[in-house]
Amino acid sequence: MPRGPKPDDRRDNVDKLREQVVNTIENLEASHDTLRMDLPEEQKEVIRAKNRRRKQSIAGKREEIRDEYAFQQKQDE
Repeated sequence: MPRGPKPDDRRDNVDKLREQVVNTIENLEASHDTLRMDLPEEQKEVIRAKNRRRKQSIAGKREEIRDEYAFQQKQDE
């Protein structure tokens, strides 16, 4: 039985990306609570750096959502 690459199924990409954004925002908010704790400054800086990457990730995923949505609209035409 020959196996090839799976066909590109992008129908649920927008939903998956939205879920990833929500999860990343939840992690970002939880980290703000962690930063209020009595932690060494080095550990706080590691969390702050991760939060900067999270914010970049959220922005990138939102751009992907716009692209995927536009792609889906073209497919529906």
